[in-house]
Amino acid sequence: MISQEVEVLVVGAGQAGVAMSEHLSERGISHLVLERDRIAERWRTMRWDSLVANGPAWHDRFPGLEFTDVEPGSFPSKEQVADYFVAYAEKIGAPIRCGVEVTSVRRKVGAPGFHVQTSDGNFDARYVVAATGPFQRPVIPAVVPDTADLVQIHSSSYRNPAQLPEGAVLVVGAGSSGVQIAAEIQRSGRQVFLSVGPHDRPPRSYRGRDFCWWLGVLGMWDASTPAAGAEHVTIAVSGADGGHTVDFRALAGSGIKLVGRTEAFRDGTMRFAEDLRTNIANGDAHYLGLLDEADAYVERNGLDLPEEPEARTLRPDPDSVTHPILELELAGSGVASIVWATGFAVDYSWLQVDAFDEKGRPRHQRGVSTEPGVYFLGLPWQSRRGSSFIWGVWHDARYVADQIAIQRSYLAHNDQHALVASGAI
Repeated sequence: MISQEVEVLVVGAGQAGVAMSEHLSERGISHLVLERDRIAERWRTMRWDSLVANGPAWHDRFPGLEFTDVEPGSFPSKEQVADYFVAYAEKIGAPIRCGVEVTSVRRKVGAPGFHVQTSDGNFDARYVVAATGPFQRPVIPAVVPDTADLVQIHSSSYRNPAQLPEGAVLVVGAGSSGVQIAAEIQRSGRQVFLSVGPHDRPPRSYRGRDFCWWLGVLGMWDASTPAAGAEHVTIAVSGADGGHTVDFRALAGSGIKLVGRTEAFRDGTMRFAEDLRTNIANGDAHYLGLLDEADAYVERNGLDLPEEPEARTLRPDPDSVTHPILELELAGSGVASIVWATGFAVDYSWLQVDAFDEKGRPRHQRGVSTEPGVYFLGLPWQSRRGSSFIWGVWHDARYVADQIAIQRSYLAHNDQHALVASGAI
């Protein structure tokens, strides 16, 4: 089979792939983007029905296009976000080919570049950009066996409360997804137990500014590495219902029963760690610490932003915190289903090159792989804290495109040198 030749092959047409295409085009670099489904498919089909973005429309976008159907301070729905990337791809004329799955990428032997096998033929590419992002394989911890008389789903498969069987629900994970799903299920009339692990809890807004703005002016988006011990700490912030600060005490007041980190399951009983009070206290400390930094910034710069002393008022600890539930007999408590909001793992089984550590995680520096010619895009903390956000991946893509352009310039010099040596020019 004859292979099609392409200089740069970008795998994935989500926000990372679209951003990569824009920056490659700006540098005049020939490329092709392959997507196995539709543009931004994960926004449409790996999210629940009522999901909205966690950042306001003025912030969570690419520089070249505003949301046309969302107010700047509002939070776009998942469909609006997906439609935005479709419109952006059309605006920049991105060379995207949908419905093509990449099955393997291997380095050529005795020749530069890579041989790429896909569901629509083979390609020879000088460079490959893995822009599939971090949400590739849903992770459900091996806690409850499949044989248990429970419905277990990952948050990526959750759509709405109606898909769950009658009865109470245990939601494991108290990041943005877990909190929003738990609140939605509770409003539907179900009893919900929410397993709360370590988390950061920023204010949704403070003194008239969204937390995205505060993290920007305080330089926190540019942090290059997470704080020690916080590599896997989730962020509890919500754009739901117009955006609000996540308050676990308020969730308890609505009827949700809080429990600590899920530890083990045996004989129908779930066991939880004795860390609920500590996790909530640490989340409070993060929240209050950000308010302190914001107040100091206002004073230092003489800004006229309204004071908000009530933001520091914390509700009393609920009974579930002062008298924690350490064991829960699920059937006896009416729990018929578990929603695991426990994140994702990467899956680069198709990328068969020497670019991964012993756990299958990419080895890279700001997206530049240890395998020459291979690049990554869309990873958390790829270059900074902001890399996980829509605007952050756009800036990371610009850096990766620059690195590809640098390598092209070296190759062009080598080719010209060879032509001079041969007497061709």
